[in-house]
Amino acid sequence: MWSDVAQWPRFLSHVQRVDPIDERRFAWQLSLPGAEKRFVAELTEVVPEDRIAWKTTEGVHHAGVVTFHRLDDTSSRVALQIEYDPQGFIEHLGALTNLDSTLANYDLGEFQKLAELTAASGGPRTV
Repeated sequence: MWSDVAQWPRFLSHVQRVDPIDERRFAWQLSLPGAEKRFVAELTEVVPEDRIAWKTTEGVHHAGVVTFHRLDDTSSRVALQIEYDPQGFIEHLGALTNLDSTLANYDLGEFQKLAELTAASGGPRTV
């Protein structure tokens, strides 16, 4: 599910759309408190069922990596690291108050719910 960027708006609350440009680049549209952001990011590393990394090539500075760690047959740990350059008062406030971390944790919870629902319905097991 995570490797299909078109699915990201289903569990990333601030992502409005992700449109493929080619196999590695995607146009993002975000809606954040007090700001709308658009940028192009490219996948820099994809290791199926292990890690996905990306960085922006146009627009705001943003980079991230999500890693998946199998714990047992029914459990995994998902770790997310994001690097960005806050712009403007609202984004600086979000960084200072850890609102950005709270949002990321919420989104990981939404991913967990969607992944568990997909697994329970017999959907694809690939994250």
